[in-house]
Amino acid sequence: MTLRIAPRLLPWYAKHARGLPWRGSRDPYAVWVSEIMLQQTRVETVIPYFERWMRRFPDAAALARAEEQEVLKAWEGLGYYSRARNLQRAAREIMERFGGQLPADAQTLKSLPGVGEYTAAAIASIAFQQDEAALDGNIRRVLARVFYMDLPARTPQGEKQLRALARQELPAGQAGDYNQALMDLGSAICTPRSPQCQRCPLADICEARRRGNMEDLPVMKDRARVPHHTVTAAVIQRGRQVLLARRPAGGLLGGLWEYPGGKTQPGESLNECLRREIREELGVEIEIGAEFGIYRHAYTHFKVTLHAFLCRINGGEPQALHASELRWCEPEELESFPMGKIDRQISRRLMQQESLRNETSA
Repeated sequence: MTLRIAPRLLPWYAKHARGLPWRGSRDPYAVWVSEIMLQQTRVETVIPYFERWMRRFPDAAALARAEEQEVLKAWEGLGYYSRARNLQRAAREIMERFGGQLPADAQTLKSLPGVGEYTAAAIASIAFQQDEAALDGNIRRVLARVFYMDLPARTPQGEKQLRALARQELPAGQAGDYNQALMDLGSAICTPRSPQCQRCPLADICEARRRGNMEDLPVMKDRARVPHHTVTAAVIQRGRQVLLARRPAGGLLGGLWEYPGGKTQPGESLNECLRREIREELGVEIEIGAEFGIYRHAYTHFKVTLHAFLCRINGGEPQALHASELRWCEPEELESFPMGKIDRQISRRLMQQESLRNETSA
């Protein structure tokens, strides 16, 4: 079968490929780290994280022997923290099962924690020049438009057809460049809205462009309404110190540190919620003081509005009834603890207030 995409796409890629730090070498470890970081995260965001990560953990051995808290701290701000934990778990498996070398074939790569179908194909093709067709969001969009696939892209039938198209067009011996070229094309030109068809090397074979309804493809199923939760958090003070709780491993933000609290229940006020949560989590009663900010954040499947309050404990010593660990910290120590976005914002506000107090008393 005559290939239609590769003869047009690869010359374009040779001229217009993005200069990305992980493309500077064929180091399989670097390719793997970049692909994990790029899951659900924009390239522009990933670049500085990747560069810092490679300085700190330059190979699988360095990552395998690092403390989990060091790994989570290096990842802080990228979100989806299970990716960082899986990277380290996989690094330890690579050391134990494969002598420190990333396996070259996609099937074995998929046995590593956090490596799915797309990531395995990307690593195998880019790092090891294997003839594997990758299929990410950008590639799905390009293929759906060029071949006018009107099945919903994320259904089993749509996925099967897109995989067949990706394999059908794969140029033998050039899969790495081909996959990256499709990703770049989808990111820069064949965008979800207002695609720049006049600049596209595939314009003359694109069926969606011929029909004039590029933005209708790929067909996506309607998204469910994203739930919203109102949450409270206690900034519990003891002299200069504040109390942090470490979330249990696994689950959302697993292993990160936070200010204890939780979701409001129906009909419950913010103060009632916070007292109940602290009683359940720490086994103590608290005195609630001034509000310490309202913080908003959107996670993958829900949104939160968090109300933080300055608090003090009314007798007794807090216990880690739900958390894996508790720690009393000075404000200047807070930066060293890996945290999610909202807890980091609270910490920085505390640090700013402490800095102002020090300046005033100087």
